Amino acid sequence: MNEQRHTPDRITELGPDEVFVFGSNARGAHAAGAARTAVERFGAVPGVGHGLQGRSYAIDTMSGFAALEREAAEFVAFALSRPDLTFWLTRVGTGIAGHDERRVAALFADAPPNVVRPPGW
Repeated sequence: MNEQRHTPDRITELGPDEVFVFGSNARGAHAAGAARTAVERFGAVPGVGHGLQGRSYAIDTMSGFAALEREAAEFVAFALSRPDLTFWLTRVGTGIAGHDERRVAALFADAPPNVVRPPGW
């Protein structure tokens, strides 16, 4: 039986070929929450607000919903191009950024199977 996996509420380590996907801001000020975890554990680079960094991938969630839509589409395309990696998507944009969770989840509805999403997404 093939059960669907979901991103846990807290990720503290990754296996080989796994990437932590977190919400960021355009300035790459990774001071709190998942962004801070990305810096402390998974190679996110302070000052870099989007894209692959170490074993993490930043999505700008703080520059408005239109920017988040673009960033989500770029991420989905990147994940499609990297089937060798597993991406653990956190609940990007739903915390301090304040976006509606259903709207954000819909941005990742067509993500490939190598993107593990939070429960309900």
